[in-house]
Amino acid sequence: MWVNIARIILRNRVAFLIAIALFTAFMAYKGKDAKMTYKYAQMLPHDDTTNQEHLYFKDIFGEGANVFIIGVQDSAFFELNKFNDWQKLSREVKNIRGITEVVSVGQVVNIKASRREQKFVSKRVFPDTIKSQKELDSLAQELHKLPFYKNLMYVDSTHTYLMAITLGQEVLNSKERVTIVDSIHAQAKKFAKKYDLPLEYSGLPYVRTEISKKIKAELGMFVILAFIVTAIILYLFFRSFKVVFFSLLVVAIGAVWSFGFLALFNFEITILTGMIPPLLIVIGVPNSIFLLNKYHAEYKKHGNKIKALQRVINKIGNAIFLTNLTTASGFATFILTTSAILVEFGILASINILGVFFLAITMIPIVFSFLPPPRRRHVRHLDNKLVKRFIDTLVHITEKHRPKVYITTGVVLVLIVIGVSQMHTTGYMIDDIPHNDPMYRDLEFFQEEFGGIIPFEIMIDTREKNGVLDLDNLRRIDTLQERLAEYSEFSKSMSVADAAMFLRQAYRGGDPRRYKLMVERERVRIARYLRNADESDSLINSFIDTARQITRISMNVKDVGTEKMEKLKSKIRNEVDSVFSPDDYDVIITGSSVIYSKGTRYLIRNLFISLAIAIVLIAVFMAFMFYSWRMVVISLIPNFIPLLMTAAIMGFFGIPIKVSTILIFSIAFGISVDDTIHFLAKYRQELNAFDWNISKAVTTAIRETGVSMMYTSVILFFGFSIFSASGFGGTQALGILVSLTLLFAMFSNLLLLPTLLLTLEKMITTRAFREPLIHIYDEDEEIELEDLKVNGSQITKNTE
Repeated sequence: MWVNIARIILRNRVAFLIAIALFTAFMAYKGKDAKMTYKYAQMLPHDDTTNQEHLYFKDIFGEGANVFIIGVQDSAFFELNKFNDWQKLSREVKNIRGITEVVSVGQVVNIKASRREQKFVSKRVFPDTIKSQKELDSLAQELHKLPFYKNLMYVDSTHTYLMAITLGQEVLNSKERVTIVDSIHAQAKKFAKKYDLPLEYSGLPYVRTEISKKIKAELGMFVILAFIVTAIILYLFFRSFKVVFFSLLVVAIGAVWSFGFLALFNFEITILTGMIPPLLIVIGVPNSIFLLNKYHAEYKKHGNKIKALQRVINKIGNAIFLTNLTTASGFATFILTTSAILVEFGILASINILGVFFLAITMIPIVFSFLPPPRRRHVRHLDNKLVKRFIDTLVHITEKHRPKVYITTGVVLVLIVIGVSQMHTTGYMIDDIPHNDPMYRDLEFFQEEFGGIIPFEIMIDTREKNGVLDLDNLRRIDTLQERLAEYSEFSKSMSVADAAMFLRQAYRGGDPRRYKLMVERERVRIARYLRNADESDSLINSFIDTARQITRISMNVKDVGTEKMEKLKSKIRNEVDSVFSPDDYDVIITGSSVIYSKGTRYLIRNLFISLAIAIVLIAVFMAFMFYSWRMVVISLIPNFIPLLMTAAIMGFFGIPIKVSTILIFSIAFGISVDDTIHFLAKYRQELNAFDWNISKAVTTAIRETGVSMMYTSVILFFGFSIFSASGFGGTQALGILVSLTLLFAMFSNLLLLPTLLLTLEKMITTRAFREPLIHIYDEDEEIELEDLKVNGSQITKNTE
């Protein structure tokens, strides 16, 4: 088949180049429509019970993750000019398009009972502008007599004050959110600069916006770094600007295609899909290395450029196709996770990897068929003394020191067992943000002062219309809140019971000592005042549904990690059930914190499954390639050990198992097995050439494939290392750990695999292996290119 493919490619060079150019222009045009994502990553399937409960909660009470928070800590906060400017800031923020509400200390309301009108009347504590310090001091004292707001809008002991800014649903998941957040920042910075006060920012809209901006900035940085790193290494290996330029041109076109496919599939740029262009550059360059190494080696043998290019396609085209197929398969298994963000990543990565293979197998032979033949200095890298010494050392070790290889492997396995036993699972909502980042420091501030910023909700269905306002149910809610207050992980909780206490305080003349639940004889009178009220009723309505059957207890939780979150949720469930019997009440525990925790555990489980599927799938590919299950088992061993070594490193250095680190194993396995395929393909070919002499076949395979394997491993090592420059911890871990895994895999495939082949010999090298189901390449299968000649842009048969 590859004989015919070589003929088609080399006889239709101009047609292929025109087709590639036109398709690239089309993909570039479509790629301009690629957009950043501004949505919260959907980690759970739509029909998951936890997800359905959260959607049910949002249908009743609305979105809970749409509040941007500004905090300030200042013992002189109630200084007249400063406070008036804080009020001005609140008004300016409220006027920003897309902001639906601003609540700060300056906007809090007090509720008073009007005996004449028999109703509750609400009035702001602070007017927009205060005229004297004496007036402000008096109003500040009034604020401190309202327990409802204590530890919710301010912390008296540390002089910390909040401004809570609510974003509208129409802008929350759109590009406009970035403009709104930037506008808030700009206004807040003026206040901070005027009074030389550091302001703290947090809330999920803020965190998500800052992360989106970082992703966008890093996308360009990674593409540039990938080009620079691969260009330097390619030049050091080949000493040819032409090789560097056209190798990078191939992956550059692939990167353009990736943006085109992103737009065609209507996907958005996320933290994962944003990694695809630089990944293609790093993963795609090895295709060119194998092709060009073979081209130079062939040309050095006989000096016929076209014959060398034909042999490149014919001899290693299928091997490179299969290695790209296994790499794409490793990414494609993410499609099985049913998580939207991973499914999109899997689809795009696998398609684009095969696209880059197509570009390499067509463009490299075609372009170099037009260029002059390589000069002596261009093929000198094949005789590099340092490289030859490295290869000779590998051969010497596999031939003379096999016991040392096994002893070293045994020691490594012992260390692996120790390291793997220390691994642990976790997942923090902003775990990937460096701890010295302002965003992380601000989160720590709010967690310390207010107990967290991540919504945690308890929704209680009393199963009776108007059941929420039943005094017994209010007492139950208050009891549960008292128990929740004992957990340091939570902020102050708020519920309809707190609103009822506020109303009782108002009914009792505003005495803060009356901030307690009403007694039965007061309930009827307060209910009458409540019915006659105008807007103060909204204080109650924010906690109940229209039928007054369902209510909520709202609080925030610290970013405690998925492992601790599950234990915490279990404890809270026990507390809830002890107060609200499951026989009489339906209670849902939800919120962004619960969704994230469940979603993270779900993804980790699915990624383990996808890794197992990748291993099985690649094993099946190799079985078809080599038609020997024994050989498949032996070939997988050198690829499992690097993965386990990486897992051990994670254990020793306390790097947890989470979504970003689990990705490493599927990606690394799909790539590292490529070296095994190249080595075994060459080994099988040499068995035929040396009439079943296993020792010579192994030695020749090391010498023939070792150089390309070393080149590609170095490219991949330094290429993936660029991701360590990321501002996201997960991306950093991916870059460092994939690099190490691939480096371990190179040595494993060049030392352990040949050692196993030489030790086991005829036990695994059966006749079935010699005659595989899928034929990769053979020295004797080639077009008679001595009868071909180049005529302009076409290659035709010579009939002279």
